[in-house]
Amino acid sequence: MLTRRSFVALAGAGGLAACVRPPAEPVTRAVVAPPAPTYPPVPDFYAAITTEPFPIPAIPDGALAPHLWRQEVENPFPTRARGTIVIDPDAALLHFVESPQKAMRYGVSVGAAGFAWEGAARLQFCREWPVWKVPAAMIKRQPELAPYSVANGGMQPGPGNPMGARALYLFKDGKDTLYRVHGSASPQELGKAVSSGCIRMLNQDVIDLHQRAVHGASVIVLPSMKQGGTDLIY
Repeated sequence: MLTRRSFVALAGAGGLAACVRPPAEPVTRAVVAPPAPTYPPVPDFYAAITTEPFPIPAIPDGALAPHLWRQEVENPFPTRARGTIVIDPDAALLHFVESPQKAMRYGVSVGAAGFAWEGAARLQFCREWPVWKVPAAMIKRQPELAPYSVANGGMQPGPGNPMGARALYLFKDGKDTLYRVHGSASPQELGKAVSSGCIRMLNQDVIDLHQRAVHGASVIVLPSMKQGGTDLIY
């Protein structure tokens, strides 16, 4: 039987229930990725090259930041002799000294952490569409590359060869450092640390550098200020 006292009690409980908020549903915020940078069309010299033994595809428009384009700039190393190549791994830029006033600048990719290097070497010789002879140290890290060892004759030239269209071979005190400046980079690689120690360029750019290169010139790799250490080549 509903008495007046019990009615008042129920009414009070109902009032309290009305004041209690229901549990809040979890709010999930959508993660919005930042928009990809947009770059202007690349210069005409990054068009496809069809006059080489193997085809070299064009660099797509908008795929390369303008500061990584091949370009003549004011020489930041005016005391260096003509033909000197200076590589800044942190900026991912290679300078070819033309004169005390001018240098040709190229974007590059550099050795990944743990394979970075620095020092001074000599440009001993260059090769067009080189054979890739994988060093023993690399085969130890990647046994699947054993078929391309020095003993097995290396990997023959072609689009799948990671040395690309040209390679510049660096020596120190008459000995091969096993480091190269070579082609086969993709636009997405430039400015990043992706290769095992070598300096990698776009094929269009390494062909241009090869045409300018001076036999016996110095190749200087500046010390990296980033963490991770370096393997000296001297």
